[in-house]
Amino acid sequence: MSIKGKALIAGAYEHPGRELPDTSIPQIHAEVALGALADAGLTLSDVDGYFSGGDAPGLGGLAMADYLGLNVRYMDSSDMGGSVYLSHVGHAAAAIAAGKCDVALVTLGGRPRTTSLRAPGQLMGAPPEAAFEPVFGMNVSAVYALAAARHMYQYGTTAEQLAQIKVAASVHAQHNENAMLRKVVTVEDVVGSPVVSSPLHRLDCCVVTDGGGALVLVNADIARSLDRDCVAVLGHGEAIEHTRGGRQDITVTGAVRSGRDAFAEAGVGRGDIDYVGIYDSFTITVLLALEDLGFCEKGEGGRFVLDGALQAPYGRLPFNSDGGSLCNNHPANRGGMTKMIEAVRQLRGEAHPAVQVPDCELALAHGTGGWLSTRMGNATVILGREDA
Repeated sequence: MSIKGKALIAGAYEHPGRELPDTSIPQIHAEVALGALADAGLTLSDVDGYFSGGDAPGLGGLAMADYLGLNVRYMDSSDMGGSVYLSHVGHAAAAIAAGKCDVALVTLGGRPRTTSLRAPGQLMGAPPEAAFEPVFGMNVSAVYALAAARHMYQYGTTAEQLAQIKVAASVHAQHNENAMLRKVVTVEDVVGSPVVSSPLHRLDCCVVTDGGGALVLVNADIARSLDRDCVAVLGHGEAIEHTRGGRQDITVTGAVRSGRDAFAEAGVGRGDIDYVGIYDSFTITVLLALEDLGFCEKGEGGRFVLDGALQAPYGRLPFNSDGGSLCNNHPANRGGMTKMIEAVRQLRGEAHPAVQVPDCELALAHGTGGWLSTRMGNATVILGREDA
């Protein structure tokens, strides 16, 4: 069963806060839920499907459904890191297409900047790799740096090329009044910033913020009844990638398969895409995704991003026009949700005028959850303007 055109995004909302020391995690979820529903012209009583990731406290979706007073008939609390919200868009579209729900709410909320990511008491055991990786110094920046170093060795990619990704994000963030980092930076600024984990510099890394976001998906009949421009879900794909017992190519991500499936379902090509939202936990994350999604050949990512290629509105492939996770917002250390929200803004013509892509009809959002070089969950969503 294809989900193409069976569900539409009617509401999208990004929390304006970046530091929320006096707001609980459930409250953040509630605030973004209400914001997205108001954007759609709906209320909590209309919601009959709820989707949440590992950032939802307590028993996840069950606890939040109780807190929000939802009366749902379908719920999904699956998780695969920061890409799960793109995964949930596909899951929600499938549930709507199958008649399991009519109005699906997807929420994200967390406070990693002012407190721990997970709420006290959440039942999270140690993962199976705990006894084998952290004890040797493996951490988040290190696993991304490992992929970057290998790509540089294998394909000749340079630190200056990676820096172009940060530069584009900063050019966009200057126009976003809520962005955490609004200063435009240069390639020299990026490569001159302190090394965090060689070859990655501080400015190759994303911001850490509190906050959240939410989406509301509806069936076609409800979409037609709303006084709101909606965005159609045209294609979706997801794929995991892991160590494969040591036989993993750390320059390749699951985007190869998730992108292939999303494009096939949508029935469009790479050249048809007007705007992309790419999870940018680190600059190398973007470069690998661009290659693996097929926007350039493997190993050509460093050259592809040169000469303002990613800068909105007129670059060859405008990306992350809100500043992305590199400059704007990385709520709960999970950036997939904001990639969806800005893609929706672009398709509605609601992005900042300085970065709005003219006649934006097709957009792609992609997330890489988990970690490069070890295990990751990838999800790709292709969206289209309702009247396109």
